[in-house]
Amino acid sequence: MVSVVVSSVGKPPSFARGLPQTVDLPGRQPEDVTVADVKAAIAAKYPKFYPSRQKITLKDSKSAIADETTLADAGVANGGDLSVKDLGPQISWRTVFLVEYGGPLVIHPLMYHFPKVVYGGHVQHSMLQSYVYAFVMLHFAKRELETLFVHRFSHGTMPLMNIFKNSAHYHLLSGFALAFAIYSPTYGATSPYIRGTVRNDPLFIWAGAAVFLFAELSNLAVHITLRNLRPVGTKKRAIPYGYGFSLVSTPNYFFEFLAWLTVASLTGSYVAWIFLGVSTFQMYVWAVKKHRAYKKEFGAAYPPQRKAMFPLLA
Repeated sequence: MVSVVVSSVGKPPSFARGLPQTVDLPGRQPEDVTVADVKAAIAAKYPKFYPSRQKITLKDSKSAIADETTLADAGVANGGDLSVKDLGPQISWRTVFLVEYGGPLVIHPLMYHFPKVVYGGHVQHSMLQSYVYAFVMLHFAKRELETLFVHRFSHGTMPLMNIFKNSAHYHLLSGFALAFAIYSPTYGATSPYIRGTVRNDPLFIWAGAAVFLFAELSNLAVHITLRNLRPVGTKKRAIPYGYGFSLVSTPNYFFEFLAWLTVASLTGSYVAWIFLGVSTFQMYVWAVKKHRAYKKEFGAAYPPQRKAMFPLLA
C-alpha cells in the first residue's frame, strides 16, 4: 500500500477542512501510482475538490507535477509529503471556446439584419457588407465545428472566471465593434465611400473571397494535421509535418492572420485593422511560445529552417 500526506497550500478550502490528510492507495507501489491517482483519491474523500480543481506540488514547491508523473519519478517515497492548491471553480476548454466563438455568431446577425435598431434607420447593404457578413459567419461557424469535432485539448479545464476575460476579445472586438463599423451606413450601397470605388467592384470582392476561403480551408487542414498527431485520450506530442509546417511552426495562426488581413484590406475599416493588430500580436506571442517549446522538446530533430508564425520572417 502507498500512503502520502497531502497538505493544503494556504488555508484549506471550506469543503476540505480535514487537510492535511493521509491518502492511502491500497495494493500499489510508488512506481505505478501517478499524480492523477492521488487527485482521484483526494476527490474520493472530498467530492467537491474534483481533480481539475487541484494543483499538486512537492512540499515547499510552486511547480505543478503533471498528472501522468508517478510518485517515484517525482521523488516521493511511501509516506512522503505532497501539497495541493485549490485552483477554484473550473470550466472545460471546449465550453470556453464554444462561448467565445458563439458571441460573434449572435452579434453579427443582429447588427446586420436589424439596422433600424442599431443605426436608427434602414441600411441598403452593399455587396461588400454582404460578403464580409458571410466571411464572419463562416469563420466562427467553422471555429465552433472545429471545437466540437476536431480539436483535442491538452488541458481539460481553466478557471471559470477567465471565461469573461477570454470572451471579451471575441464578443467586444470581433463581435460588437467590428459589426457596428462594417454594417453601418458608411459601407452601405449608397455611401460615397463605396459607390464608384474599388470596394464596389465585384472582381475586387471576389478576389478577396478567394483569398479568404483559401486561408480558412488551409487553417482547417492544419488543425486536422494537429489533431492526428495526438491519439485519443493522450497528451502525446510529436513534430508536426505536412501542409504549412515546412515554413512555420504555427501555420494555423498564419492562415488566420491572412483571413483577417483580407477583411481589413477589403473594407479599409480602422476597426478591422485594430482587430487584426490585436489578434495578430496575441497569435504571435502564442506562436513564439509554441515554437520555443518545440525546439526545447525535440532539440536537433526539430527542423531548423522553420520560423514561428510568418514564413521566412519570424
